[in-house]
Amino acid sequence: MHFIKVTLLAMIAFFLSVKLSLAHPGFHFGWGDHHRGISFGLSPQFYQFSCPQANDIVMSVLEKAIAKDMRIAASLLRLHFHDCFVQGCDASILLEDSARIVSEKNSGPNKNSVRGFEVIDKIKSKLEEACPQTVSCADILALAARGSTVLSGGPNWELPLGRRDSKTASLSDSNKNIPPPNATIENLVTFFKRQGLDEVDLVALSGAHTIGVARCVTFKQRLYNQKGNNQPDENLEKSFYFDLKTMCPKSGGDNFISPLDFGSPRMFDNTYFKLILRGKGLLNSDEVLLMGNVKETRELVKKYAQDESLFFEQFAMSMIKMGNLRPLTGFNGEVRKNCRRVN
Repeated sequence: MHFIKVTLLAMIAFFLSVKLSLAHPGFHFGWGDHHRGISFGLSPQFYQFSCPQANDIVMSVLEKAIAKDMRIAASLLRLHFHDCFVQGCDASILLEDSARIVSEKNSGPNKNSVRGFEVIDKIKSKLEEACPQTVSCADILALAARGSTVLSGGPNWELPLGRRDSKTASLSDSNKNIPPPNATIENLVTFFKRQGLDEVDLVALSGAHTIGVARCVTFKQRLYNQKGNNQPDENLEKSFYFDLKTMCPKSGGDNFISPLDFGSPRMFDNTYFKLILRGKGLLNSDEVLLMGNVKETRELVKKYAQDESLFFEQFAMSMIKMGNLRPLTGFNGEVRKNCRRVN
């Protein structure tokens, strides 16, 4: 009798799950986070029925945005990174100040620095027209990061989708969890390990610096006072050092910008690693991948400088791994109508 009862309950649960997944074609039952006994996971096919044109819409907005502003691809990649390192990949970075929210946009690593919000808004409004309240802002960030990589000449990857948006943000975690540009190798490894990412992920994801720019304030200490002795960083190649000094004065000019990879600033390639080997990595956090005393990161810089396809392959895998950091799924979180505020 007891066996029949258990079997009956199991069958009811199964049919309920099938019914739910048919009623909500964007609903995917996989082996992800467990919530109330139901299991939800991310899947590349998540919007296959509920919004099949989602990626095409993202790409069409990105193409126009990148054509207008070459920096936007790097900015969108960075937005996804800064989102995932705080509360997981939940679009908390997009929330504005409100009665209940203290925005992460005001944290040290983000203030006057993260950008690309208008592009995310544009993508969101197009998706709302096509598939109302279906595609989350967290998934838009992940799709925009992949699209930006592809449109810059980098790798493509199969992107797991189905994230939900958070109803909270964390200014304190944003101040605490995002690695600073002057980090030592030990700091960087610690920051990444805290997120469940290893040395391979650290070097591969740092390779995103093959596109984009940095403000003078993020590398000024390397030019004028690297070790608190009013001397430049001895690892900087001489002509590179003089070039940087001319555009980045000792006082003022904090917001002047320099390409992270001056060799091919618009192209997603492995030039970034080649430059590090020549003493031409812009940020301290770039240079220490080679000069810090972690053998694994040093070897990886050399490998990726030699073999672009190896770098591309690992970058794609590390982006998937990062995109899977503590996502909200199923009944956790929501699909925001406006990415800047909770519903």
